[in-house]
Amino acid sequence: MPDIVKTNNKTTLKQFIIKRLIFYIIPNIFFNTLIAYASFSKLGYTYLFEGEQSIARLTLPMALFLPFIITLDIIKKTIQATEQGKLELSLDESLIKNKFMLQMSIMNGLGTFLLILIVMLGVQLSLPTHYRFDASLMAILDGLLAALLSVVFTYLPIKKLKKHILKSVEIHITR
Repeated sequence: MPDIVKTNNKTTLKQFIIKRLIFYIIPNIFFNTLIAYASFSKLGYTYLFEGEQSIARLTLPMALFLPFIITLDIIKKTIQATEQGKLELSLDESLIKNKFMLQMSIMNGLGTFLLILIVMLGVQLSLPTHYRFDASLMAILDGLLAALLSVVFTYLPIKKLKKHILKSVEIHITR
């Protein structure tokens, strides 16, 4: 009798990432742009660090928490899907999952926060005193930054997690 190959309904890692990316990017663009626009539209202009409606007031918390939350969520969902057998891969047993998730999340959140802060300080120092930014443009840029962070911190944690992925073996069943 011929060998029967068992087909599985497992998702590839690429399909899984694309699906999660859609869940992250669309709400982040929408809400971060909308919140920034609502905050800045009162004045029609905004400052980088000065005033109640400064760009830093919205952008810096987003730069800290968005990478933290997305990293934590994507790693958690990937590990759960792997443990439930929904993905075509398996993880190394020596991986300490909670420690790995928390370390990656904190590093991504703090690293992004510091990078954005340094860029904003550089811009502040290079511009004239009391320079104002267009509120609508800053709201759009804030939404685009959220989209960029969503993409980067969906792929980056998976890239780090790949170091702990074992190659799956195709099972052939013979009768």
